[in-house]
Amino acid sequence: MRICPATPRFLRTFHNSVEVKNRFAATVTPILRRYEHVISRNVWTVVITLSLLCVAAAWEPSPSYSSPQATKKAFHWPAGKRVAVSLSFDDARLSQIDKGLAVLDSTGVKATFFVNPGGVEERLEGWKRAVAGGHEIANHSVSHPCTGNFPWSFHNALENYTLEQMSQQLDTANAEIQRLLGVHMVTFAYPCGQKFVGRGRQMKSYVPLIAEKFMVGRGYYDEYFNDPAFCDLAQAGGTAFDDMDYIQMVKYISQAAEQGGWVIFVGHEIGEKAHQVTDATALAALCKYLQDPAHGIWVDTVESIGKYILQQRGGQGE
Repeated sequence: MRICPATPRFLRTFHNSVEVKNRFAATVTPILRRYEHVISRNVWTVVITLSLLCVAAAWEPSPSYSSPQATKKAFHWPAGKRVAVSLSFDDARLSQIDKGLAVLDSTGVKATFFVNPGGVEERLEGWKRAVAGGHEIANHSVSHPCTGNFPWSFHNALENYTLEQMSQQLDTANAEIQRLLGVHMVTFAYPCGQKFVGRGRQMKSYVPLIAEKFMVGRGYYDEYFNDPAFCDLAQAGGTAFDDMDYIQMVKYISQAAEQGGWVIFVGHEIGEKAHQVTDATALAALCKYLQDPAHGIWVDTVESIGKYILQQRGGQGE
């Protein structure tokens, strides 16, 4: 049996398969015998019909590529907690000391401050109080390099950095904060949440550099909370909460609790709600919510929760 030359090419491709030929014959032959009188009067219609029948008989989903398989591992937060939450703030903004510290200390919540040395020097005594109060001080680089597509970062663009220069940024920030505050920093937040240096074919991820130097590397504007049994601690997800109100914050935590996740909130200024300003009133209400035992939330620093995850994994960060 020949397929009409006018039959679409993708149908003729099916015909070239031996398996398809057999299926075609088995399916179509009884139909041909039954409808011979129709075929003689309307050949073209039947050819199209039979071609479609051939496709229906022979079609199978194309073989898919082999995707890596993962086994879901059980994970349990301490003391039967349902979810973990870390509050983090970037850039050593003045309002974090001038307004935020009082809010946090009044509720007993310990936060993580990802700082640049220059910002710390502007409120040095305040940052010393933060350390004494049990808050975590963490690395956010020296000069906060981001993509040069931001006008304010054009002369400090990641596109013009090398891995060696980024390594120097990290080491210098560590040394400066050690000098200023006597703190050894073990976690890091990617400025702007961006994890590359260079451009085009020379572009490289600096995630491996963070994995080498720090226990946790936190992102920004990520669309997920962290699965503690699975997440890559070198690029843990960070959720912006500057623009959230109290209800939105609680809703997000509730969603994470359904999956036993780890939420790392990210803020900047602390004061009246605005762009990159965490609302101080909402923050105070959130801290009280987090501390209520009825909600089953473990609230702690990025370092403390990251360390617990590592211990549960047997010391393996990857």
